[in-house]
Amino acid sequence: MKIQQFEDKGLAHYGYAILDEQSGKVVLIDPARDPQPYYEFAAAHNAAIVGVIETHPHADFVSSHLEIHEKTGATIYAHSMVGADYPHKALDEGEELAIGDIKLKSLHTPGHSPDGISIVLEHEGKDKAVFTGDTLFIGDVGRPDLRESAGNITAKREELARQMYHSTRDKLMKLADDVVVYPAHGAGTLCGKALSEANSSTIGAEKNGNYALQQMSEEEFVKILTADQPFIPKYFSYDVSLNKQGAPNYHQSIEKVKKLAKNFEPEADAIVVDARNEKVFKQGHYKGAINIQNGGKFETWLGSIVDPKESFYLIAQTEKELDELIEKAAKIGYEQLIKGAFVLDSKPTTSTPPLDLEDFKKHPEDYTIVDIRNASEVKENKFFDSAINIPLPELRGRAQEIPTDKPVVVHCAGGYRSAAGSSIVEAALPQAKVLDLSEAVNEFKNGSH
Repeated sequence: MKIQQFEDKGLAHYGYAILDEQSGKVVLIDPARDPQPYYEFAAAHNAAIVGVIETHPHADFVSSHLEIHEKTGATIYAHSMVGADYPHKALDEGEELAIGDIKLKSLHTPGHSPDGISIVLEHEGKDKAVFTGDTLFIGDVGRPDLRESAGNITAKREELARQMYHSTRDKLMKLADDVVVYPAHGAGTLCGKALSEANSSTIGAEKNGNYALQQMSEEEFVKILTADQPFIPKYFSYDVSLNKQGAPNYHQSIEKVKKLAKNFEPEADAIVVDARNEKVFKQGHYKGAINIQNGGKFETWLGSIVDPKESFYLIAQTEKELDELIEKAAKIGYEQLIKGAFVLDSKPTTSTPPLDLEDFKKHPEDYTIVDIRNASEVKENKFFDSAINIPLPELRGRAQEIPTDKPVVVHCAGGYRSAAGSSIVEAALPQAKVLDLSEAVNEFKNGSH
């Protein structure tokens, strides 16, 4: 028996392949959008993919379950409550899937979603591992507030938090302490709030160290779990319904994205996502463009700033980077929203002035300061007493709240988000002088100014 973990760092996602070497069969759990790594794993072990298990309809990435079924004939398994639109078999509480000597047993573990399942792997008569989806993470549990308006069955956060209390205590914590925990996400996901950097754990270690599994009443648990959850990106409910349907073929969908001529000029009112480096962007960009730099979290911020009902142009610095950005957009199903993609190597006329850092340090009162971090980050440490807090995902809708009688300085925690934030404010308030504090924010972190 072999368990292979596949990691997508950008979305902090883990997919899994379980191989039974005797029968040469593979079952996948929560595969990512690009199915190629799973095909390569099966080919390397001379094995066939016979099953794909979806622990729930994911909110933060698009899964390739339907495409894998269409290519390999593998059966897709999900809980009957998903109301899946793709061909599938129900894998409800107590149902089992056998491959060779391996038994995969379903536990219904609602809490993150009403339809969530965890999969217990039994080998040679003993429980060896549990694939917990977004129910139990390392150091955390799944957030309970994503299914209030998405999915086949909706549920209020308090109700799901109560279900999570019972899923963890009545089911997962009853497994043996040495059972290995394999979650669908690691640190950096927005599906929880306090995840560890490790990529696997054990039931025993989680009972000891996970704040959510400590002894407490159901009421205390609900209070703790519903407090201070991170923001919900705009794309989450879109991905839930795309996963419930089954996403289109990954490579075919990417090939459909229209590649435009270099330095193409979009129409005046179009949404333009310019993923070039912020220094290059500030020297010259199209009026109104949003600067979401190509970085480790590009897809999360793209799906947090641009609504799935919108379409947009995508700009990169090079052809290679353009391909990479289209692939990142596809991980969240946003390749379908790209109106056209092109390389920009000229310097359009709109530029962003540099901030006079010395003057800002001496006279912060001469500036309107906008802190675009999440409310929970600001609560923990406010850098400037006078700052207005508008979190980045809300900025396009709320930029008009910012006074324009003084130059506007935008800051985040390290400089990546403020590039996007300052470009959004610049587009929304053409009458204002908008400046980006960028990485210089690090000089102000030790206390309020």
